[in-house]
Amino acid sequence: MAGEKDTTSIADFEKSLDELEKLVRDLEQGELSLEQSLTAFERGVKLTRECQQALKSAEQRVEQLVQNSDGTLETRPFSPDDAD
Repeated sequence: MAGEKDTTSIADFEKSLDELEKLVRDLEQGELSLEQSLTAFERGVKLTRECQQALKSAEQRVEQLVQNSDGTLETRPFSPDDAD
């Protein structure tokens, strides 16, 4: 069941990102009325927040596989500081 929830989250993220990209294109074309532009902007802000939350959640689930000095392997939570 947990894998199904992860898949749904990924699909939701991709759908939100696609919708956000479409909103940006529509706004850039400049053919929307002021009211439509404001509605699109507000929707875009909401989608941006949802995408940021999904990315943060995914980042917290990522682990890295590291080799210890004795040659054994173990997983540890990923830390951006370890990437250097």
